[in-house]
Amino acid sequence: MSEHHVWQVAPVPGASVRPDCTHLDEAAEPPAKAVRRGCEDCLRTGSSWVHLLECLVCGHQGCDDSSPRKHAYAHAHAAPGHDLARTLKRGEDWAWCYADELFLRPAG
Repeated sequence: MSEHHVWQVAPVPGASVRPDCTHLDEAAEPPAKAVRRGCEDCLRTGSSWVHLLECLVCGHQGCDDSSPRKHAYAHAHAAPGHDLARTLKRGEDWAWCYADELFLRPAG
């Protein structure tokens, strides 16, 4: 996964105004390459996941909304200020703001 430290809101097709994300300043500088360990919560409980997301604030790895337990969503809503998560799927480079429900792309 390529290294990106600055995110911006992705354009919304058909929208005349691009929405604003008020949480972009929460993102810490992630490691250049995240080690894909697995969903931390699923590993503890013996559950399975579909895709992984990494919290851009603390690095917590949780399963995405297509997974049965949706641990990344739960983490974002349980930990104040942990609204941003990026995909760990190979070949993809995007993030999501849970608070504003916005798709994010690397700036630049």
